[in-house]
Amino acid sequence: MARPKLLVVSPRFLFPLDEGGKIRTSNILRHMKGGNFELLLASPAPRDVKRFDGEIASICDVFLSWEQTKVSQVRRISALASELPISVAGDRSSSGRGVISRALECGTDLLLADFPHAAVLLPQRLCCPSVIFTHNVEAEILERHAAVANGLWRSIWISQARKMRRFESVALRRFDCAIAVSARDAQLLREEYQLSVVQTIDTGIDLHFYSFSSPRSTPDPPATGGTIVFVGAMNSPANIDAVQFLLDQVWPRVLAARPQARLVIVGRNPPASLVARARQLSASCELTGYVDDTRPYIRQSHIAVIPMRVGSGTRIKAFEAMALGRPVVSTTVGVEGLDIEAGAHYLAADRADDFADAMLRLLGDAGLRERLAAAARARLEERFSWRQVARRFEEICLEAQRAGVRARTTEAVH
Repeated sequence: MARPKLLVVSPRFLFPLDEGGKIRTSNILRHMKGGNFELLLASPAPRDVKRFDGEIASICDVFLSWEQTKVSQVRRISALASELPISVAGDRSSSGRGVISRALECGTDLLLADFPHAAVLLPQRLCCPSVIFTHNVEAEILERHAAVANGLWRSIWISQARKMRRFESVALRRFDCAIAVSARDAQLLREEYQLSVVQTIDTGIDLHFYSFSSPRSTPDPPATGGTIVFVGAMNSPANIDAVQFLLDQVWPRVLAARPQARLVIVGRNPPASLVARARQLSASCELTGYVDDTRPYIRQSHIAVIPMRVGSGTRIKAFEAMALGRPVVSTTVGVEGLDIEAGAHYLAADRADDFADAMLRLLGDAGLRERLAAAARARLEERFSWRQVARRFEEICLEAQRAGVRARTTEAVH
């Protein structure tokens, strides 16, 4: 008996796995493949897509694509005048809409839109049951950017946040079901967008790939030093803000107490302003740029930091560091939506001086580093494997398909 067809529409190519959303979607699809659905994935694809053939085959049965085009700076600036947020306007594609329309016409049992941005690629009328996978509350990210920005940038962020809130309000209501990545996000979607059917999944982690090594596997830091790591794509505005906060307000306090401390910032495409700032700090700060594998950098550190002030959804970087056995210092936003406990699984700090104090406390206490790392890893093993997350995701999709079929059958009868 043929399995129902699940068409996954992503506005971005999912490889390489260098962003939280791509990591989350790819791992869920990988563990769903061979299950209850035949998986069709539709997304833009780069010109060298062939080199990703193996990865693509691991997450879907059929791959449908259109040419991925780079959004020029001129196009981004011109999009300021659009009714759509810049990030959404850049995902529009007439070729993509054609690919997806043809796939729907050939017969789809369930449509899954990955991120609200995917709505600009879909036909106005959805002819099959549908699900939207939100990952974040997108408007909240932009509103938080506005809260920490100044001058012209603050005005731009406020404008973009308003446009995104209007866009999300319309786009999310088009779907039969929304999937959120935390109970907090689910509540926001219900309250702010009046969505009636919102399901929740956890954020997962590959516990075999991110295998545990005790903090004691890294020699204790000298009294005047220690290695701290931050991991994140450095072309992300949220990560840029986090690193700027870290370098400008937190790091000077750490260096005053430990002048030989070293900060390693791991992530692709850092902006010129951060590169220049790192040069000013000389030996105390390293920007790696793109790396094939972040694990060695995390394992060679004493602590991992997540000084995020902007964002929504959940951040996978927290679980990656915890799985590898490195204690974490994070802001509230950095671990928002993750079912972990401050003081038991990580140290929490939002103000710059508190964040620096937490870093210094961990650098000076090997026993605390060991306890936090062991407790965090145990928590991940208890609940957060990708296999468990994917099973829950598939259950939601199956129910959405059945509910959508029932609703459409009832409409046809009446």
